[in-house]
Amino acid sequence: MTFNFIAAVAGEEAPQNAFGFWEAMEQGGPIAWAIFGVLVIMSVGSFYILITKLLEQRKVMNQYKSVQTSFWRANNLREGANKLDKSSAWRQLVDDGLAAQEEHGKMPNNLEAHDWLHGSLARSEASINTKLAGGLPFLASVGATAPFVGLLGTVIGIYRALINIGLAGSASIDKVAGPVGEALIMTAIGLLVAVPAVLAYNWLQSRNKKIAAMLSGFSTDLLANITSGGAVRPDYSAKTTTTTTTSGKAATAPAPVAAKTGATTGTTTTTTTRKA
Repeated sequence: MTFNFIAAVAGEEAPQNAFGFWEAMEQGGPIAWAIFGVLVIMSVGSFYILITKLLEQRKVMNQYKSVQTSFWRANNLREGANKLDKSSAWRQLVDDGLAAQEEHGKMPNNLEAHDWLHGSLARSEASINTKLAGGLPFLASVGATAPFVGLLGTVIGIYRALINIGLAGSASIDKVAGPVGEALIMTAIGLLVAVPAVLAYNWLQSRNKKIAAMLSGFSTDLLANITSGGAVRPDYSAKTTTTTTTSGKAATAPAPVAAKTGATTGTTTTTTTRKA
């Protein structure tokens, strides 16, 4: 008897779910699909901007290593610029600085020449920051408006539910489940689109601020190098180490790059070596 009951249940057709996502969207009609399409476009655009800007920022940060390792070791700015990628932000700053240097000789006053160089580098730096910030307004707009776009779908869904209730004369579940489900789905999708956009905007913005600080420092070093005729330059790779040896003779450890100073006091010798 039990076996026959199980076989009978298994032979029955499984009930169809008439209140799923696609069913709710179909009941919503063109308006629901239009709102859903707008939210999808917002989401795809947000992730596209996140990925492309992240790759762009990573490229600029990695190119900064070339500035530290090779650019400032060159004999002059032109030679150092040739070691940088032609499409890099750092090469742009150097080229703009050299172009401004060629023009500043036309300034009759030294103060005016300095201001011209400073303004040219600041303008170049601002153009790089503007390029890095491209696309971020879209993320901010999506984060601010996506919940309201979803809310529009919610309002339309609730409105349709009320119409069905009025036509049927009763609030039966089969009359309101579809429109209410559509309303809840639109609210959820709006939040799912807005939250990643806001997080991506804040993250990319913080990385842009870090890059802006690096550009500002590099621009300042360029200005000092140009105005001093190459006498002033940062030493990113310099590292000072101090070794103390206890013996009766002066230490003879080699100093491959910078000069060493040895002072014999009878028992202690201190050697300072600057390594590249």
